[in-house]
Amino acid sequence: MNLRPRRREEPELNLVPMIDVVLVLLIFFMVTTSLRHESELEIRLPEASGRPLPGNVAQLEVDIDANGRYALNGQALEVADAMVLKAALQAAAQGRELPLTVRADGRTPHQAVVTVLEVAGQLGIRRLAIATGEPNAPPASPPTLDAPPSPDR
Repeated sequence: MNLRPRRREEPELNLVPMIDVVLVLLIFFMVTTSLRHESELEIRLPEASGRPLPGNVAQLEVDIDANGRYALNGQALEVADAMVLKAALQAAAQGRELPLTVRADGRTPHQAVVTVLEVAGQLGIRRLAIATGEPNAPPASPPTLDAPPSPDR
């Protein structure tokens, strides 16, 4: 008879099966995850030349106020919606490839400007400018329906 106390073996924690399960889960999530594709705007960025446009050049102007409402060539649009803006731009362009100038208030929501740029990309408008003001210039008055366009545009 063996009377010596028997040494208990310490249980080992086998990590190999747990690592296998974690790797299988990782591979599963990598394969089933759909990658997020953001829409790209195909526009050519304007060059900062500083020369004013001639007054007789036909162009489209989209004004965006601080609340995100749109006006096309001085005419306020009824609804600030991408589809309404797209239809108005198509009607104003009449199939011609006109340059588009975006004038946004400094407090305009970013999404309103992105919507205009996205609609311009969908319509294939390649000549795009974003109007800015001079740093020390007085604020411009909002466009009126019967006022002629100012020569500095």
